[in-house]
Amino acid sequence: MKKLLSLLIAAAMLMGLSGCGDSASAEDEKREPTEEILESFGMDPELFSDYDYGRFYGKELTINVANWGEYLSMNDDEILDVNEVFEALTGITVNYKTYASNETLYSKLLSGGATYDIVIPSDYMISKMINEGMLRKLDFGNIPNIANIMPSFINPQYDPTNEYSVPYLWGMVCIIYNTKMVDGEIDSWSALWDENYAGDILMFNNPRDAFGIAQAYLGYSLNTEDFGELENCADLLREQKEIVQGYVMDEIFDKMEGGSAAIAPYYVGDAVTMCADNPDLEFVIPKEGTNWFVDAICVPTTADSEHIEAAEAYINFLCEPEIAFANCDYVGYSTPVTQAYELLDDEAKADERRYPSDEFLSEHTEVFINISEPANAYMQELWTGLKVGESNVWFVPLFLAALIAATIFVNVYRARKKKRDF
Repeated sequence: MKKLLSLLIAAAMLMGLSGCGDSASAEDEKREPTEEILESFGMDPELFSDYDYGRFYGKELTINVANWGEYLSMNDDEILDVNEVFEALTGITVNYKTYASNETLYSKLLSGGATYDIVIPSDYMISKMINEGMLRKLDFGNIPNIANIMPSFINPQYDPTNEYSVPYLWGMVCIIYNTKMVDGEIDSWSALWDENYAGDILMFNNPRDAFGIAQAYLGYSLNTEDFGELENCADLLREQKEIVQGYVMDEIFDKMEGGSAAIAPYYVGDAVTMCADNPDLEFVIPKEGTNWFVDAICVPTTADSEHIEAAEAYINFLCEPEIAFANCDYVGYSTPVTQAYELLDDEAKADERRYPSDEFLSEHTEVFINISEPANAYMQELWTGLKVGESNVWFVPLFLAALIAATIFVNVYRARKKKRDF
């Protein structure tokens, strides 16, 4: 009996020791202090807010984030991986996806082909999504870093009540050119119609940007819905087509950096990158004015209801000064976060092509908003006619001739076969 009692006591002691071990293990799994996490990434805790990112720790949440390609500081050993920082602070896993255009993102959301908790579309697409009930109103109690946003980005034209979006990065459309291939300096959109550079001019391969340039050149609103003005823009773009080497988007990097084209329109942030890679390149904001675009962070109405607060924490995180600085420094675009701007070097802050005055923006730029469906459809029709109709002027008659020939052949074959069978 005593022996049995001793065995029971020993077993109890072992169980107790085992329990202590489990407790110690659980203790080890607790989140490290925010200061230590930030310092492990080389960040300054003094520049970080006191937002309670740790409240999500241990909940095993995953948020789905959709953004433009190469539009976040990540996947490079020499830079700050901001998603890694967020995951370390919150314990939330970021499932990060990219898309090629606003229209691609819109189609995925509309069709239900993808479910995202965070999306970062451009201004005019945000306006469209708001009008169609595709975006959720944000709870700014979960996004106190909205206070870090520059005043000029509050209540924007595309989100006038400032309920659905928080600005992420912004820029303007510019002309980038090769100083070795162009005579003198460029200051006007007219350079894109200069026959001296026939075969060395590139153009946007999307209608909104292409028509936007024609609209600026002709002195129209970038959001015109006048069918006559849209036709005039199409005529101007048709004239340009004769001297254009090609219609491009991401292909512009290889062509301009490699010196296989002389002049192209593109976005300032990417122009900064291209000029850094090729010192022969320069860029300018045309004197006629240009598009001022903003990409902003939103939560779709299709987002997982259990992820909303975590998604808003991610929005707040992207507005932390060092995080916003890392993103704008990596991609070359401009930041709307005041403290992130202050972290930039003096050369970047003084560059009026990247950080123009509010007066310049109000007098020389216009933000795209979603135009009416009839106007948008007509623009698309004109663009398709420009890109496809004329470039394949011989396709239709040749196709019809081939169809007629095939029909004759089939009829003759059937007649002969019928005769043989008879």
